[in-house]
Amino acid sequence: MDMNTAREANFDLTLPAAGEWWTQHRGLSPVVATAIHNGHAMRDAVKRLCRLSEEERLREEDPFTEFIIRDVPNRIVVHRSRFEVDINRPRDGAIYLRPEQAWGLDVWSGELPGEITDASLAMHDEYYAMLKSYLRSIERCHGPFIVLDVHSYNHRRAGPKAEPALIAEAPDVNIGTFSMDRRKWAPVVDSFVEAVRSFDFPGGPLDVRENIAFQGRGYQARFIHEHFPETGCAIAVEFKKIFMEEWTGEPFAETLGALRKLLALTLPVLADTLESAR
Repeated sequence: MDMNTAREANFDLTLPAAGEWWTQHRGLSPVVATAIHNGHAMRDAVKRLCRLSEEERLREEDPFTEFIIRDVPNRIVVHRSRFEVDINRPRDGAIYLRPEQAWGLDVWSGELPGEITDASLAMHDEYYAMLKSYLRSIERCHGPFIVLDVHSYNHRRAGPKAEPALIAEAPDVNIGTFSMDRRKWAPVVDSFVEAVRSFDFPGGPLDVRENIAFQGRGYQARFIHEHFPETGCAIAVEFKKIFMEEWTGEPFAETLGALRKLLALTLPVLADTLESAR
């Protein structure tokens, strides 16, 4: 991955130690941000069985989403690749065993041994045990809370020199709300959308739409709404990969910095919205 642009701007995009599952930070806020597809690391035993190149894996991961959420006091970042275990899918689909589960990619060189899958699924189990405990502590301190479930998505799938996806199908920011009680959380979602739209983004306002490219059907959002039906509002936030070259992995420092600032500026708006709704 070419990090030159980011280094020039003094951006610290250092990757974590390969052995880390995730890192979590806890602060005084009712807003949490997660970057659960940020990770690229794999256990050596898993990597030996994976037939995909580093570049192929990176293309379907969400690099730099950790950087975008770094100013959120409450945040969780997963460091393992979704190709080892996908935290945002149910346990029985968290390992991509068939191409149709992985954008048509044939992930493995052969059948995965049981000890490999068991160890990967143990991480899935531990993550959700951790998440439930973590959010209970937020709930104890603040009552209702918001989780910004931050992801990114490709918009140039046809190739590095091909035309990007049609604007009608690919907003700069896609807000997914499928699994929430949309009527209950309307003030929160609407305030967030307005804050993102009104941000002074380099090159002009961002195109922000709801449930266009994605609908927010990921497992983490569903888990939160199932276990915290009265207090938890999980918003899936998908940034189009306008902040990087999706075919090479090169980050665009100015755009990344703007998105990081944008997310930080939404925090008081969201906190005030929750407070006014009490």
